[in-house]
Amino acid sequence: MSLMATRTKITRVLSSLNHKTQILTSGSCSNGVVPSIRVDQCGSFGCFSSSASAAPLESEALGSRLFGLKDYEDYRRALYGGLTHKALLVDAAGTLVAPSQPMAQIYRQIGENYGVDYSEDEILIRYRRAYEQPWGRSPRRYVNDARPFWQYIVSSSTGCSDSQYIEELYNYYTTEKAWHLCDPDAEKVFKALRNGGVKLAVVSNFDTRLRPILRALNCDHWFDAVAVSAEVAAEKPNPTIFIKACELLGVKPEDAVHVGDDRRNDIWGARAAGCDAWLWGSDVQSFKEVAQMIGIQI
Repeated sequence: MSLMATRTKITRVLSSLNHKTQILTSGSCSNGVVPSIRVDQCGSFGCFSSSASAAPLESEALGSRLFGLKDYEDYRRALYGGLTHKALLVDAAGTLVAPSQPMAQIYRQIGENYGVDYSEDEILIRYRRAYEQPWGRSPRRYVNDARPFWQYIVSSSTGCSDSQYIEELYNYYTTEKAWHLCDPDAEKVFKALRNGGVKLAVVSNFDTRLRPILRALNCDHWFDAVAVSAEVAAEKPNPTIFIKACELLGVKPEDAVHVGDDRRNDIWGARAAGCDAWLWGSDVQSFKEVAQMIGIQI
């Protein structure tokens, strides 16, 4: 492992422990979360929750013991018999899967049959503007299949409210044509992780189409659990969704690490739940690297 990578991980650990120490000494922390809007190419949406709070540590002794260790990884491997974590939580859109074409291109391409004449640039601008507006029907974007929300987004983005157009577009994003795996080695890596005793879960802000999408990409069987915001009624960065994922896996939050591409939703949210967290594309660049950091050699 490179010196830079080692320094990055030590810095991340010390920062996390510093935060936990402040919680322990103050006895409380703010649970206000500034809403965060994130736009993906595919039209998927990283949502926010109205509140999140940092999960308390099980024991103050844990924090003090960690501060006295030279190498955080050695400590965790001593706990878990050569592994750094018992469970891996993975974000969906932007980490596990990605859109195969830009959102505006698909909106226009399908929309041409329904009279949509906006350019892709204009669709993208209108799309972003729509996301900046509060969604008044619910504090959560993804409620059940989220059709009312997507009807609003599509009509606002394209100027077309034809129900047949919206339904065709909605169904398109449930197929394997719309998505591809971010890492071509993902299947091999996740199989090795499970064989090595690491439990796996997807944790995603998504509507109920996520499970059909995972089945369409033939990757649903890689995971022991799926925590979808539309099903658990909590959206990242709310720690509830991470805690639920850990419950489904039968592990404690401090035994899990979450990997995702959004600093607020994935990193801050997971750490608020008591999990470790690595930023996809920064802390880790591939699932092979994730496995190696956990202690599984591919």
